[in-house]
Amino acid sequence: MDKALADIQGKLKVPKNQRNNFGNYNYRSCEDILEAVKPLLGDNVLTISDELVQVGERYYVKAVAKFNTTEVTAYAREEEVKKGMDGAQITGSASSYARKYALNGLFLIDDTKDSDATNTHDKTPALSKEPRIVSDSEDTLTALEEWWSNLSATEKASKKPAYDARKKQLVLEAMNG
Repeated sequence: MDKALADIQGKLKVPKNQRNNFGNYNYRSCEDILEAVKPLLGDNVLTISDELVQVGERYYVKAVAKFNTTEVTAYAREEEVKKGMDGAQITGSASSYARKYALNGLFLIDDTKDSDATNTHDKTPALSKEPRIVSDSEDTLTALEEWWSNLSATEKASKKPAYDARKKQLVLEAMNG
């Protein structure tokens, strides 16, 4: 374990200072996380990158957050159409989302009370404490399957593409490794 990373994980505080008035919830953005972590980096190196990957007919943004030699990957699916947004805005939104969750995984930021877990849009409250995406914290097929088995049918329906992409990635890694 990287001691510098562990130190930052213990010290990092990122309040949810952003507000979504439509959904009536507070949240933190990728930029909020970066702003909070920069003073703690010292001589350590943090990089974030993303790329589009195609899985079947759909595109996902794959984001990688790397601290020294530790990497965490997260995926977010682009919506085919999102009202009021052009293609570049849709991709940018998916990129921000994937980067945020890669950083959450890397720095162990708990989002159980984040908008994705608590925003119900006047429907039944969400029961899952998992983010909408699948990250490298599900680093084995067994862990991924256990995570999947704890989701409700509604959550499975929304997370199936990310689950399938991560499962495919783990199977390919097992075959090549």
